[in-house]
Amino acid sequence: ELAVELAKRREAIVDLQSRHGIYDQSLIEAYDYVARLYLELKDYESAAGALGEALQISRINSGLYSEQQLPLVKALIDARSRIEQWQEVDDLAHLTHHISQRLYALSDRQYLSAAQDYGEWKLRVIRENLLQQNSRGLMNTSEDLSSFYNFVISGLEREADVDARGMMALLQGKSQADIVMARNIASTPYNYFQGTESQYITQSRCQNRRNASGQVVRQCVNVQVENPRYRQSQQEAKRMALYRHTSAINRSLERMRALYRSNSRLSASEKQELDAVVKQLQTEADTLRRVRPS
Repeated sequence: ELAVELAKRREAIVDLQSRHGIYDQSLIEAYDYVARLYLELKDYESAAGALGEALQISRINSGLYSEQQLPLVKALIDARSRIEQWQEVDDLAHLTHHISQRLYALSDRQYLSAAQDYGEWKLRVIRENLLQQNSRGLMNTSEDLSSFYNFVISGLEREADVDARGMMALLQGKSQADIVMARNIASTPYNYFQGTESQYITQSRCQNRRNASGQVVRQCVNVQVENPRYRQSQQEAKRMALYRHTSAINRSLERMRALYRSNSRLSASEKQELDAVVKQLQTEADTLRRVRPS
């Protein structure tokens, strides 16, 4: 029955295209319906193809940034996730956040929800290494995620009326991103880090040699050798990187404590739940601090 219905719907799309053109607004709903049928048949690749057509037509009709596109992108993310096309999912997650950023104010709940979804996705990318990144790539992604949370949180703090729950979720996400980053730093060999000293220094090497007339003369040449202080500066760079992120975790947790203690809109049960979250994050941060090299 689904196959028969699917054939009818595809014929209807061809009919709409012949009567109204290939970019008619009515085709968005038609492709969306076809995609739902493909999903029921578990043909996720074809479902993603139909949703992609619907998204393209939507962008042509309503511009690059419209609310109409968001449900289509989310459905595309679901379809691509089912067949583990993680790079495509990552690109779509970026698109969802970018559209939301253009549509909504920073303090708008719809934007905060989009920011939280984006942060949770990037955290999953790092934890499960879905994009098959090397150590440098994972650390760069973690650093970018921490900077993303910093940008959003700093912007929200300038707003007059901030949604406490949204801010708490962002602070929690930033703490988790910094914890992941600190773990990566702690497990990375120090020679991965860029030292502040020059890696090589020039030394003069001299020898006594006899010349053609038999006289002993001193000959000197300049050679490059490894700077013994370079490794020390690499170790210091690792310590400072770890300290920077463990300190950032502590600052986020302190802001979370101050927020739920002072906010009158949060119920007692919500405050208790948030307190438990903070304590768990604090335990993880303390563990990282204990393993930090002296």
